[in-house]
Amino acid sequence: MSHDQDDAPALPPGRPAAEILTELTALRTADAPTRGGRTFAYVYDAGREGLDELAADAYAAYATVNGLDPTVFPSVARLENDLVGAAAALLGAPPGAQGTFTSGGTESILLAVKTARDHARSTRGVTDPQLVLPSTAHAAFHKAAAYLGLEPVVVPVDPVTYKANPTAMAAAITPRTALVVASAPSYAHGVIDPVARIAEAAAEHEVLCHVDACIGGWLLPYLRRAGRAVEPFDFSLPGVTSVSVDLHKYGYADKGASVVLYRTAELRRHQYFAHAGWPGYPVVNPTVQGTKPAGLLAQAWAVLQHIGEDGYTTLAARVAEASDHLTEALRATPDLHILGEPEAGLVAFTVLTPATPGGTAGTPDLSLLLHLADEMRARGWYLQPQLSFDGLPPNLHLTLTPATVDRVDALLNDLTTALATARTLPPVTPDPALTDLAATLDPDTLTPEDVSGILAFAGLGEDPDSPAGLPERMAPVLFLLDTLPGRLKERLLTEFVGSVFRLR
Repeated sequence: MSHDQDDAPALPPGRPAAEILTELTALRTADAPTRGGRTFAYVYDAGREGLDELAADAYAAYATVNGLDPTVFPSVARLENDLVGAAAALLGAPPGAQGTFTSGGTESILLAVKTARDHARSTRGVTDPQLVLPSTAHAAFHKAAAYLGLEPVVVPVDPVTYKANPTAMAAAITPRTALVVASAPSYAHGVIDPVARIAEAAAEHEVLCHVDACIGGWLLPYLRRAGRAVEPFDFSLPGVTSVSVDLHKYGYADKGASVVLYRTAELRRHQYFAHAGWPGYPVVNPTVQGTKPAGLLAQAWAVLQHIGEDGYTTLAARVAEASDHLTEALRATPDLHILGEPEAGLVAFTVLTPATPGGTAGTPDLSLLLHLADEMRARGWYLQPQLSFDGLPPNLHLTLTPATVDRVDALLNDLTTALATARTLPPVTPDPALTDLAATLDPDTLTPEDVSGILAFAGLGEDPDSPAGLPERMAPVLFLLDTLPGRLKERLLTEFVGSVFRLR
């Protein structure tokens, strides 16, 4: 028997620390910048000097601490109780409310859905639960439903405001409903659902209501304190039974840091997992994770303590200032159209075909929109393309942070020139052969070889000059994806991401 494979080294014999750090720094050069206000998705930059260093030092102080067992490391309980308490106070939680620190919004949402599923089973005997949510609810709810065995009941939103329709949401509630969802705000368009009416309908049916405030939960209360009008969305509404809020968004902690809150300790109990039926230590896990990096908890605690009430109010005002300036300029730009009324730091706009001489408004121009995204990226800006869905138009999404206040004018200047350049480019048109082929494909019967061939045909083959195998310009690829059926799109994207994370 050959031992050649077993004898092959998995790692080098050892490398100098300076050499390793140099390589890590070099690898980062291909990434979008996370500081400086030029990346308008995925990152939240407070623009405050010294904050990154504080977070790093706090993480280092707790890097070796395991949050799994607070009886061994009692300091993690102190830090978590401080964070959860701050979130509860900010979001109007009543006496008796409880919560948990999690690794991010997806885990917070997954735990809220698990709680609702188990609560519906124990209190109402629901064994085939449903999850009622607007079509703009975050994909994490669909992920939670898939993991936990709930049926999503998706309710279309208002096509003008992009907000959930409370009447339609109420009509979708059945005896099988375990949880009703509202967003404050929705990620795609940055608008706040009519939470009060949705929560009231849920309460009338004795169903739990979760508010996804992962984005807005740490921003909206401080916008209110900065003098902005903000409708109630939190525990001040009696029908709201749980809320999720990410500290790594407008709390400006490093990723990942989130909190999920429940109106009562009884509700939170459904979130826990406990097991004593094995010969090891008794297991009680409040979250999906067992072993938990206490460094993430410590850095979030440190950042919140450092910025404080006045600091967050000032930062919220800067976000509002950036949003006002940007939206005013976008509305003044011909053929650009903001979707809905942005309320919480997020802005989505689409590009329209020119209006007709008779004054008829233009329609969304996907080709021009995607060319614009490519042109802006070539100029050092990342605006996030969002494809069309269920009658909602394709658009470019921007996440505004305090660091973008001083960048808005530069962004707008480049946007003007990029749009002019994009108009000179030939329209993107999908290859007819690929379009015809896609119409015949069944996502469930495609082989990996079939998918690889389609991805290569679409321009998502391996590019030796790109770490992720992406083409330099994404407009043709995204245009094709926009035309594909949803399930086929999901299958192709799954295979593509699988090709990025694979052994070479």
